[in-house]
Amino acid sequence: MSASLRDDHDLLLSVGDEERPTDLFALLKEERKHHVAQVTAQGADWLASAGTYPRSMLTLWESRPAAPAVLPCGTVFDIVNVPAVFGRQMLDRLWEEGPGSGPVAAHRGRTLLFAAPGTACRLPALLAWEEWGASVPPLLYHGTGDAVTVPPLVAEDETEGGGPRWLVAPGTRHPWLPGPDVLLWACVRAARAAVAPGLRASISRPADPGANVYDVSRRR
Repeated sequence: MSASLRDDHDLLLSVGDEERPTDLFALLKEERKHHVAQVTAQGADWLASAGTYPRSMLTLWESRPAAPAVLPCGTVFDIVNVPAVFGRQMLDRLWEEGPGSGPVAAHRGRTLLFAAPGTACRLPALLAWEEWGASVPPLLYHGTGDAVTVPPLVAEDETEGGGPRWLVAPGTRHPWLPGPDVLLWACVRAARAAVAPGLRASISRPADPGANVYDVSRRR
């Protein structure tokens, strides 16, 4: 946690180099321990840091941990908003064949992939250039100037599938976030698998068959 964020809220009490959670964070640690879809105390800090007033956000979550929240994009994270089925296919590729994913949420039939800031601007251009881009279903991009609804910190068991929910919840204060190159790779892999499962994915244009090719392996 940065010094500014530490000063900005009083929900964490420092004890040496460790931080002792108050009731909200104790709840996050105890509820569904080690569950991939459960936000941790550190993950809550990270989410709150995206807002203009992290202390106010944490205070809101303390009083209403099962309520969704609206957070701005563009500084801490961008969001790539994908149709649910294609999003699941992208996640399969990211976790089975790639580097994994950052936090992921589901809301209103869409999969929300948390990405590195700047991805919302760069990924559309990469997909437009990629030969398999036309096979990717329409994506939505949320970056600077946009805001998204994020799932509650603590899920309510009785409300399944109604509101937003975490598929991969934030678990650290500095989660790894995929950039546009990683998500482009996942899009291409998912699109190719849907059309021809046996094909290997590439994120570069095919070579021109009429181009001159020179062997430089023996160049001195």
